[in-house]
Amino acid sequence: DESRTLEPYAASDKLQTKRANTRRIGTTYAYDFLTLMEMSLLRRWEEHLGENMASSIPTNVFEAKELLLDRETMELKEGTQVTGTNDIAMVAWRCTMKTPEYPEGREIVLIANDITLQSGSFGVNEDDFFYKASELARKEGLPRIFISANSGARIGLYEDLKPKFKAAWNNPEEPDKGFEYLYLSETDYNELPEGAVVAEKKEVDGETRYALQAIVGDEKVHGIGVENLRGSGMIAGETSRAYDEVFTLSYVTGRSVGIGAYLNRLGQRTIQMQNGPMILTGYSALNKLLGRDVYSSQDQLGGPQIMYPNGVTHEVVTNDREGVDHIIDWLSYVPKTAEDTAPVVESKDPVSRPVAFKPTKTPYDPRNMLQGVENENGEWTAGFFDKGSFQETLGGWGKSVIVGRGKLGGVPVGCVAVETRLVDRRIPADPANPASSETIEQQAGQVWFPDSAFKTAQAIEDFGRGENLPLIIFANWRGFSGGTRDMYNEVLKFGAKIVDALRKYEQPIFIYIPPAGELRGGAWVVVDPTINPEHMEMYADVESRGGILEPPGICEVKFREGDQVKTMQRLDPELSGLCERLEADPDNQELRSAIKSREDKLKPIYLNIAHEFADLHDRAGRMKAKGVIRDALNWESSREFFHWRIRRRVQELKWAKDMQKVDPSLSVEEATKKVQAVLGVANVEDDKAMVAALDGGVDKLEKAKEDVRQAAIKAQIEKLQAELTTNSKELETASA
Repeated sequence: DESRTLEPYAASDKLQTKRANTRRIGTTYAYDFLTLMEMSLLRRWEEHLGENMASSIPTNVFEAKELLLDRETMELKEGTQVTGTNDIAMVAWRCTMKTPEYPEGREIVLIANDITLQSGSFGVNEDDFFYKASELARKEGLPRIFISANSGARIGLYEDLKPKFKAAWNNPEEPDKGFEYLYLSETDYNELPEGAVVAEKKEVDGETRYALQAIVGDEKVHGIGVENLRGSGMIAGETSRAYDEVFTLSYVTGRSVGIGAYLNRLGQRTIQMQNGPMILTGYSALNKLLGRDVYSSQDQLGGPQIMYPNGVTHEVVTNDREGVDHIIDWLSYVPKTAEDTAPVVESKDPVSRPVAFKPTKTPYDPRNMLQGVENENGEWTAGFFDKGSFQETLGGWGKSVIVGRGKLGGVPVGCVAVETRLVDRRIPADPANPASSETIEQQAGQVWFPDSAFKTAQAIEDFGRGENLPLIIFANWRGFSGGTRDMYNEVLKFGAKIVDALRKYEQPIFIYIPPAGELRGGAWVVVDPTINPEHMEMYADVESRGGILEPPGICEVKFREGDQVKTMQRLDPELSGLCERLEADPDNQELRSAIKSREDKLKPIYLNIAHEFADLHDRAGRMKAKGVIRDALNWESSREFFHWRIRRRVQELKWAKDMQKVDPSLSVEEATKKVQAVLGVANVEDDKAMVAALDGGVDKLEKAKEDVRQAAIKAQIEKLQAELTTNSKELETASA
């Protein structure tokens, strides 16, 4: 027999060990996310091109340049280091991605915790690095993506001191009597670097002691305590600023603790992997605080079952590949920089096609209205947005409102729609309180509750900050829930936040009351275009309604039973004849009985007549006549109408604001009229013609902007000269 020698398996190198460690805790090594992003981009290109593979996928669809921090200058620079040799638990890259929206390439800043180093904790060096990388994204207006897997602010002790300190016992013979202070011997104290401890010199029984009052540590242990908390505060503030100025998105791939959890919330938009809890304190520490084993996992505190229903998490995914796909999908709605408008891609779904799914007066799933639906026979009923483009977010929170992003003929749009069905709000039991139990609250459709009002305001903020999306609100609310519990739960506060969010919005907003929809009372007030007239427009479907009260409610006040009886007497010949006969014979009880019988018989139909009369006051014709809506629309053709209207308003506003920048004295309305005058379109109400003119008139508009700039400078110089002349004359007069 031949003998065979088996070679031993090669020992795992450092990089393989890091990857194995991250897989063991259910996440992915930070550097491997670059490969996941490249693979996701390739899949997106294949999906975009479909069978048309003649249009080949671009080369180098994804490139990443690592960012390194120079500790001397504290400036970031692009560089290279061997994967896995980083010495801090934070890494970042400046990435260039070629996407269907930007085939020439777009840039993002990608920041990630390296959980293989000190559990991904935040020390001073990590905080400085994170701050600089986020600041880079903010200064250049680039989207900032944060991949979160960490253990919060780093903790530590001055390890060199552990074998040296001594205890001053109250009774050396009985240690259980306690101690007075900790101290160092004179020899040990003198061996420490200057300033390593704060101590008081004492002479005890001929021994020189240095009683410890504070332990500072030396330069080797910088980053073990409050200095890390200060750094956490610094990056918390930076993330808050970043959300205001650029697109921010966090992907929670693993446990995120303390400042790690706060960074995700401060960046607002969050995708959470199913085994990536966001917590403030670990469950073991809470059990010790409570004195008993109450919690058994981190998921009970901050898993998706907590963070998705409470609105911290926008989307939940099952693995990192899916998570990266969601990041790439979200970026497809985001402009190249914070100064740009949302990208437009040619759509395979014709913009001219009618909207086939039609809302009804009976409850329906509004997602079908937005994205379309396939019936049992496999037949497709098209919705408002391009097929397959609508992406819902915050779906677990405030379920009486639906928010997300869709594409309308290739134009990215933020969307708010209204649930018409009854939904449940689940409030979990708290394991720390044995008396608590899970409660289910039912919420009616077409009503704003505290959570859904907050969700509406939050979504509007997200759409406007960094995403720069035009916004369409399918307004179908009967009002706000004003019961005792909802008033206590701050429905008034969150309703006001909707107004705040709309007032500050700087992209076009379209309020559209859909067919069979209604907008009433306070719900109308918080979305009325006068909140932000430069950016908001309101439309109503020809089959929609708008008013203060619904017909039954207003009839109880303004068309009561007495008015309905008068209408019967006027319109019903039989009743009218009986009343005339009673006037001639007022004591005839048979006539009175006959009149009452006839009125009772007619009451139901005349109640309907009263309701119809009141309803006629709420229709689109009156809304338009009173100037509270811009136009009444037909649902079937609304998709094409809004496609051209949105494209026109986005470009028109962009040029108007560009002119405002060079001449701040112009209002948006004045600047818009200048844009229209430059383009010279015969009918400025023709949105399609205006889009064609805007697309083809870039050179003319650039020249007009330069003319406006020079005229503004000239006017400013003349104003300063006039002021100088006036001041000179006043000085001469004073001297005389």
